[in-house]
Amino acid sequence: MTLRKRRNRLAVRILGAAATGALAILAVSTGFESPTRGESPELVAGGAPGYAVEDFNYPNADKILAEKNIVLKRGDGHITLADCAAGTGQLEILARDKTDKICFNTVGDEGWLTLEIPAVYSIKGNDYSTTVDMTVGTEEKTFEVNKNTWTPVGESADPEGRDHMLVEIRTVK
Repeated sequence: MTLRKRRNRLAVRILGAAATGALAILAVSTGFESPTRGESPELVAGGAPGYAVEDFNYPNADKILAEKNIVLKRGDGHITLADCAAGTGQLEILARDKTDKICFNTVGDEGWLTLEIPAVYSIKGNDYSTTVDMTVGTEEKTFEVNKNTWTPVGESADPEGRDHMLVEIRTVK
């Protein structure tokens, strides 16, 4: 390397260090004041920066309840409410209180969703192994859903024909 290039590199390093030092001196001399001068910035979470914490609550659940009268509680994001579309491999649910099917997309290796859909009587599975939990009164029942075909659940599988509420869906690929 030529002497001239060495001098130029040294000059750049010195100027960079001087600029950094000047900024540090400026920051110390102003006392780290906030842009509103004199006010201390508020700390989050007891002095630590805030964290994004997944609470597994279903997004827009209030809006879905108001528009579709379906209670979606919590899940891992791998089972999501969807508009029904033929040939898409969705889970399809029939409930006596609904005029249309209720459909869910499933993704990933496994998933879970807690919800409340009353009077469910049949579920069409997809390529996933699907298990659903339902309640009737204080009793809880579990049903295995057949892959890619309709499975009677709830009142259609109950000898007494009682209304069952769908409360959880679990899938495994």
